[in-house]
Amino acid sequence: MNTVIYNANVYLEREHFAQALLIENDTIKMVGTNEEVLAAAPQDAQKMDAQGKTVIPGFVDTHQHLYHVGQNLLRVDLSGCRSQQDVVDAGRKFIEEHKVPAGEPVEGWGWNQDYFADGPMMPTRQLLDQVSTVHPVLFTRACGHVMVCNTLALEKAGVWENPPVVEGGQFDLEADGHPNGIVRESSAKEIVNQAILPEENEEKMEEILAAAMDYAASHGLTSVQTNDVAGENYEAMLRVYDKLLHEKKSLRVYMQCCLMEKELFQRFLNDGHRTGTGDQWLKIGPLKLFTDGSLGARTALMRQDYADEPGTRGISTLSQEDLDALVALAEENKMQVAVHAIGDKAIEMCLDSYEKVLKDGKNPNRHGIVHCQITDRPLLQRFADLDVHALVQPIFLHYDMHICADRVGQELTNTSYAFYTMNELGVHVSYGTDSPVEDLDPIANLHCAVCRQDLKHQPAGGWIPTEKVDIYQAVDDYTISGAYNAFEEQTKGRLAPGYVADLVMLDQDIFHIPEEQILDTHVTLTMVGGKVVYQK
Repeated sequence: MNTVIYNANVYLEREHFAQALLIENDTIKMVGTNEEVLAAAPQDAQKMDAQGKTVIPGFVDTHQHLYHVGQNLLRVDLSGCRSQQDVVDAGRKFIEEHKVPAGEPVEGWGWNQDYFADGPMMPTRQLLDQVSTVHPVLFTRACGHVMVCNTLALEKAGVWENPPVVEGGQFDLEADGHPNGIVRESSAKEIVNQAILPEENEEKMEEILAAAMDYAASHGLTSVQTNDVAGENYEAMLRVYDKLLHEKKSLRVYMQCCLMEKELFQRFLNDGHRTGTGDQWLKIGPLKLFTDGSLGARTALMRQDYADEPGTRGISTLSQEDLDALVALAEENKMQVAVHAIGDKAIEMCLDSYEKVLKDGKNPNRHGIVHCQITDRPLLQRFADLDVHALVQPIFLHYDMHICADRVGQELTNTSYAFYTMNELGVHVSYGTDSPVEDLDPIANLHCAVCRQDLKHQPAGGWIPTEKVDIYQAVDDYTISGAYNAFEEQTKGRLAPGYVADLVMLDQDIFHIPEEQILDTHVTLTMVGGKVVYQK
């Protein structure tokens, strides 16, 4: 099938645009003027009048949790809670509206104590006991690194009387030694989750993933790196993804695989999984590791104490020795690595591990660090010297700009979230959202990168405005740079002959409108492989 899109503002590269493009099956065959492309198109080509709208390559999100996005569509939405009472009310309303039977768990996601008007105190078991005493209640913070449980959940998980000491995680305790309901990091959260949450069968998993894929298409995502393979049951998740992606053909996935134990990672390798195995719809991507938590929860691993909590430096979820061993095993097997690191100490650990396996500043497996938030200039220079990729989330500025100086001090804040400096140093920078930590909306992400403002357009002039990037750089980091990180820069991320016809149509010319209007832009059409998968 042939398709012509004409009367469009087709973005090619910085300050270069075309009017039309010709698509043959799933591939772009020609770009040019309306006259050139229409003359070259077969008579039976489908013709699409863009009516002047801007067309850009499909967005490539290089770090999110797509399956969790789908799960959250079936959970209590706590993202709008502005007080502890809001949390209680949202939970009660969900139970009532969904008629949740007594004994069944109730999950929620998205609370952030820093948004509470009644003070930045984390919820505890006593608050969630007001939601229900007959349902185990598990409400996860927006960052995903902290969960709070009601008393029933703690009892059912077997941690009420003797809360375990967990490596890389923590159960916060009350004065009498009982847990207060706050559970930090995956190793501790999994103890509760595995005891309480029912295992999802593959039919349910397909339903969850299908909803998430439709949501992604509505926001212009055509490719994602998603961290949904984790732990022992990785084959089931890969089967579900493989089935749905090939059936719907609405999204391409480069799977980040979280395998934190060396024995489990070796089994994964023995099963024949390597970076790049798969096809155009589903490929195995990097080994995904975690070295720390989040800034908001003060679990990001810092070199110095938190400015607003002396004596606290965060949580290390991997020792340097274990991180080195996993990175070395990945490098031996030509497996890419992407490591979650937010605090400056965690980032330093990752760079130290990479430096031990990389030679002459070359990084052929394109290892990277996800988030890269708290940095100083020497750390940024090490990214460039080692050619380590930075998989960043500009949307994090919406929240973090309001807490960063309190957490780490103004001096370190001034060199953090340094997207412009990274580009200037020649670091390979790509964008993601870490959804559902933040919404997967690329427009909001572009706004934060270009304007350095929150989603309420504050502060005027931007936060640390020297780190603003222009819209061309932001779009390129969201498209061709994302493709590069997945070794696909020759076939994806540009609107050029020979590239896959993955594209997005926008209702505004984001390249020429005032930057403060970027946030008002909407996706009107998403195309993957020449097929329209969303149209407004």
